[in-house]
Amino acid sequence: MLRALYAAATTLAAPVLRVYLRRRAGRDKEIAERLPEREGIDATPRPSGKLLWVHAASMGESISVLPVLAALPDTVAVLLTTGTVTSAALLATRLPQLGLDRRVQHRFVPLDVPAWAARFLDHWRPDAAAFVESEIWPNLLAACARRDIKVMLVNARMSEKSFANWRRVPTTARAVFGGFATVQPQSHDDAERLAALGARNLMPAGNLKFAASPLPVDQDALMQVDAMLGDRPVWLAASTHDGEEALIADAHAKLAATRPGLVTIIVPRHPERGAALGGSRRSLGEGPPAGGGIWIADTMGELGLFYRRCPIVFVGKSLIAPGGGQNPLEPARLGCAVAMGFYDANFIEAVRILRDAGALHQVGNAAELAAWVGLMFDHPAQRAAMGQAGMAAAAGATDLPARIAATLAGLAGA
Repeated sequence: MLRALYAAATTLAAPVLRVYLRRRAGRDKEIAERLPEREGIDATPRPSGKLLWVHAASMGESISVLPVLAALPDTVAVLLTTGTVTSAALLATRLPQLGLDRRVQHRFVPLDVPAWAARFLDHWRPDAAAFVESEIWPNLLAACARRDIKVMLVNARMSEKSFANWRRVPTTARAVFGGFATVQPQSHDDAERLAALGARNLMPAGNLKFAASPLPVDQDALMQVDAMLGDRPVWLAASTHDGEEALIADAHAKLAATRPGLVTIIVPRHPERGAALGGSRRSLGEGPPAGGGIWIADTMGELGLFYRRCPIVFVGKSLIAPGGGQNPLEPARLGCAVAMGFYDANFIEAVRILRDAGALHQVGNAAELAAWVGLMFDHPAQRAAMGQAGMAAAAGATDLPARIAATLAGLAGA
């Protein structure tokens, strides 16, 4: 009954959702000429042969699943869908870098309206599908079930809050999670929660974020940035969200009082926010302030560059509630000393592993962040030790992408 009500509600909401999409396009949250994809309308021809549909919400999920796509047999074509402009821009660069653009194409996922889901699946006719992490869309899943398309939940995450919500609707939970042909959980805790909700055929736990390769870098750009910064003291606030930049600026002011020429680099999670942050902006071709200050690196796909240049890193979406955190494994994998706030619900396991290894420090406010950054500047041996510990802790699950790829290929009949 609840699933029927949900389907009816989303069908009635279709005209409202069209207005919503147009408004998002006006704010550069959607690509206007690709809005039809959000309704399942697409003239792009379906590839011949076996086709696997993989849905990843945004940048983090997309990056984590790329090693799986690389491990798939060459005979399997991939339709990779996401829901954000930033993920589309990242994949436009990353897929060619990895040589995956020949058999992986990106499209935007349709919103979860029954007619739009049906149109999408009737056009693409995937042989199997995979949803990454916590992407649970009832109408898309129901449409797959009606077409006997086997679906796998990959790198599945189930927070305590989401678990409590699903337990309020046990019949719906069993129908949704029991409908996955295979579930591959991130952690043992996730596995227990998913099993309690009705998931079956659970693979051993493993987190794809531990199997990722180091973020790529343009060596010429790295050399240019290195020349711009010279020997000035520098640290990085990465993947920051609204409200955090003011705290970073406060920390910068505290640090700059005793460190002439200090450069604080801020990489906002959403580059389009750069214009509102003030300061020197990399997207405009501007370098770091000559006498020191804040440099806004509002560009796409350059975190690998800045993690290599800045050994002291704060990872955002973690200082202000509700937060959730961004991926601390990316800087740790490149030998950075890492700090985060305490709002880390999206990366609890990764934070715990890095913290227990002595590779990550947690802070609650600008003063604590400034104190930690200052400590890293003043004690380079301690900073280096954190970086070495992070590199060791972030390496793991190397065989996981191949195991997931083999399972997906089997579901697709390849």
